[in-house]
Amino acid sequence: MGSACVIRGSIPAEEFALYEALSSLPDVEFEVERIVETGDEAAMPLVWVRGADHGAIADAFGNDPSVEDIELLSAFDDEQLYRMEWVTDIDLVLQMLTNSEATITDAYGTDGRWHLRVLYPDRESLAKTIDYRDEAGLTFDITAIREMEGEPAGRYGLTKEQFEALEAALEAGYYEVPRDVDQNELADQLGISHQALSERLRRATGGLVEDALLVGAVPDHDGGS
Repeated sequence: MGSACVIRGSIPAEEFALYEALSSLPDVEFEVERIVETGDEAAMPLVWVRGADHGAIADAFGNDPSVEDIELLSAFDDEQLYRMEWVTDIDLVLQMLTNSEATITDAYGTDGRWHLRVLYPDRESLAKTIDYRDEAGLTFDITAIREMEGEPAGRYGLTKEQFEALEAALEAGYYEVPRDVDQNELADQLGISHQALSERLRRATGGLVEDALLVGAVPDHDGGS
């Protein structure tokens, strides 16, 4: 069957839920925390909205035919958390959740596009989504595919050296406040130069942050050592 894989891709907002809301609030950020399939033709997401007040958001949602049963769950200074039902323009999402048994781990919408990160149980499941996309004439631009390999480094998109450097730093107390060890001491423990350790930690940290937080298309960088 093969190993699971994580893909990143983007969908034009006009082919996805909340197109009208995104269009009327072009500078506002929509971030989906969770999507649950609620039937053959609907999905229920939790959506963070950032950069507009509740009144403007309520008006935008009210004029968007793709969304129903909107409920404000939490409100802070400049962000609100809503629960709602998506009822139109989500055919591709429903295919991912049902036929492909995928998990949408992140969805971020702004400036006319939705960016998704999706976990598939295997490559065959991903192929089902691609076939459906092509047959339905939809747009889903896949920007990155990463195999969830057996080794921890591979699962997190790190090189073996980067993973070992992070693991050693954590175990030695490098990330404690205050630190139990500095980079020179840690480099000596690993038998590498201070420069090599600094580069590995920087690249490894950057890779983890990118994978965890950035859903949109991020240029690939040379993995280095």
